[in-house]
Amino acid sequence: MITLKFGGTSVANAQNIKLVIEIVNEKAKGNKLAVVASALNGVTDMLINASKKAAAKDESYKIAIDEIKQKHFDTITDLVDNSNQNQLLIKINSQINQLQTLLDGCFLLGELSPRTADAIASFGELLSSQIIATALQQTIPNSAFKDSRELIKTNSNFGKASVDFELTNKLIAYYFGSNKSQVVLLPGFIASDEHQNTTTLGRGGSDYTAAIIANGTKSEALEIWTDVNGMFTANPKIVKQAQPIEFISYQEAMELSHFGAKVLYPPTIQPVFNSQIPIWIKNTFESQALGTYISSENKASNNPIKGISHIDKIALLTLEGSGMIGVAGSSKRLFSVLSQNNINVIFITQASSEHSICIGIQNQDADLAKKAIETEFELEISQNKIDPCLVEKDLCIVALVGENMKNHQGLSGKMFSTLGKNNVNIRAIAQGASERNISVVINENDVKKALNTLHERFFEDNTKQLNLFVMGVGNVGEKFIDQINQQKKFLKENLKINVRVIALSNSRKMFFDEDGMNLKDWKSIIENGENANVSEFITKAKSLNLRNSIFVDITANHDIASIYDQFLKQNIAVVTCNKIACSSKFENYKYLKSLSRKYNAPFLFETNVGAGLPIIDTLKHLIASGDKVNRINAVLSGSLNFIFNNFSDSYNFHDVVKEAGVQGFTEPDPKIDLSGVDVARKILILIRESGYEMEMEHIENNCFLPQECMETTNNEDFFKSLTKHSNHFENLLAEAKAKDSRLKFVASFDNGKASVSLQFIPKESPFYNLEGKDNIVEFYTDRYIDQPLIIKGAGAGAAVTASGIFADVIRIGNV
Repeated sequence: MITLKFGGTSVANAQNIKLVIEIVNEKAKGNKLAVVASALNGVTDMLINASKKAAAKDESYKIAIDEIKQKHFDTITDLVDNSNQNQLLIKINSQINQLQTLLDGCFLLGELSPRTADAIASFGELLSSQIIATALQQTIPNSAFKDSRELIKTNSNFGKASVDFELTNKLIAYYFGSNKSQVVLLPGFIASDEHQNTTTLGRGGSDYTAAIIANGTKSEALEIWTDVNGMFTANPKIVKQAQPIEFISYQEAMELSHFGAKVLYPPTIQPVFNSQIPIWIKNTFESQALGTYISSENKASNNPIKGISHIDKIALLTLEGSGMIGVAGSSKRLFSVLSQNNINVIFITQASSEHSICIGIQNQDADLAKKAIETEFELEISQNKIDPCLVEKDLCIVALVGENMKNHQGLSGKMFSTLGKNNVNIRAIAQGASERNISVVINENDVKKALNTLHERFFEDNTKQLNLFVMGVGNVGEKFIDQINQQKKFLKENLKINVRVIALSNSRKMFFDEDGMNLKDWKSIIENGENANVSEFITKAKSLNLRNSIFVDITANHDIASIYDQFLKQNIAVVTCNKIACSSKFENYKYLKSLSRKYNAPFLFETNVGAGLPIIDTLKHLIASGDKVNRINAVLSGSLNFIFNNFSDSYNFHDVVKEAGVQGFTEPDPKIDLSGVDVARKILILIRESGYEMEMEHIENNCFLPQECMETTNNEDFFKSLTKHSNHFENLLAEAKAKDSRLKFVASFDNGKASVSLQFIPKESPFYNLEGKDNIVEFYTDRYIDQPLIIKGAGAGAAVTASGIFADVIRIGNV
């Protein structure tokens, strides 16, 4: 004997029911079957809503009756042969008339009793099971229909009745012992009390019905057929990488189902657990898929965690005060008053000091619970011995579940640190003595991030997903995206980093894709996006609330640099090549650094100085190791170095500057480079990263440009002024030749003072042979006194800048 149960999606329509019949037909070869069917998909909700409308004097309940009738008639027409249709239609129509009578009664009385509610809700399973039974007889003539109400007996707790197992088991054993049918079709969800009143077993109760039948018949197995390939390591609708669980114990399955794994109704396991009947969770639409096998066997596994589950819409109630310390019976009074008000407690934690008790209940029960608790402890509250009950709503419980967790150290620490790194605040913690689950209460809006982060940590071979929000897709941005696309596979396979671009924005358009963009077509994708809006970009990034989020700024825009704090406060890391933020007022620089530490959100800007050169990273290591920077000499502008290396008698200054822009070496406004402002920003950032406090105005800028060039307001006028003052630049070149020197724009810091200026560099200087767009930095420190630490290499260009940004992203991935 095998018991099978088919859920609402499996019997949603005639097409799906045909798949069910195929499965039953195959299973019936050599086996006797008990088959439990749910209501057609959505019908139970329609019945419940119709009953509420009728009781509220809303005549639209009649529309629901017509819809329910039509849904079942259509199913009969598509599923049942013409020879059997008329008789079945008459039977179903008669029962729908009974349903209408009950609803009309609710409408006339203006009330809905629990008993009537159960009677109305029962019609979904009664109607569907009779239709399926008739269709099944066309394929398996030796099949029968049996009303579950005649076999499953309960108390009169309408809505969620308790089963009288002693009587129920006798009735089931007698019926199936004497019945000769190959297949017996039964409605799920419904039962009856001692007075023959219809009762129900709770939403999801069809699973429970099947377990009761399996237990009563001593079935070889219970098969729950649904629309997924078994129980998953997490909810696959929230965690795309969730995997089916192949083997799981009864206790683990019970824990997961209790904590929200909706594929299995929690009470289902107990009846078959007592009889040691294994459960299979199978997919009606992929019948060959392995599914999940639930039994008492404890299969060996490298991973002690079997699954991650959650319960949403939770409220946390806290009762605390000195009047609870050492006072016997406080807990009893608390839980008794909740029980008296039929409030289910889902989560409990109590400090060892007995100063407070914290409980988790459903949001909908929170107001009633608070009122009941404060009434019970009214005297203690009035005497200030106990504080008024504190209620926090819109929370969620997340649980790690695994039978072997007790044999592995550090799982709690891994869980808490993983959530902490993503700024998921834990409101309460509970762990049973069996150590089969660890539960935490978090804010409901963090649940997606929490589940994905934990799943990544415990199930995805430590592959870390990085979610990028990129603003600025010009020369550097284009190279950056190309590099990500090129290296994506390498990063995943070798560094266990999965980089996804969630958002792209330029000055005109922006586009978001929560599942990550196809970077091969990113240009066409962004052009079909919505109009760019910085405020909306921030709002969408926050609302997605994805784990390991990184805002990447590849602009030189002042307004963009001013929004970093909004990302850091949301635990969104910031990677930027934009120098404006770190060279702004020292208080702002310090503020951004403090936000980074406070919200555990990296703030990286390696490309602010030296493009892809590891200048800032090296400096950080020097300071972290206890060294002190005393002096800095540097050529920090790749664009200016390119310009002065190529400026000659045969290649005028105007044309060289133009070429530097074409090559992507200068800022969009080349005057920023040539005025020395860009270099001043860079040396200021190095000074600050060395541990010194300094403002931009404290840096002496000896500008080599004529005043008229500096006063231009657009690029066209600026380039005209370069041509007009060509003699000025030729004179600088001639003076350099006369001194047997080369022109270099140098930044210096010494003894608390800083300057930037165009200098004549003699041959003996290490700066003399600096070619192309290269940068060089000399750090004189307590350890590097006579011979400085030198970093030298390409310091400008779209590709190297992009690679520096990419390196910062990878640094975050390796944290």
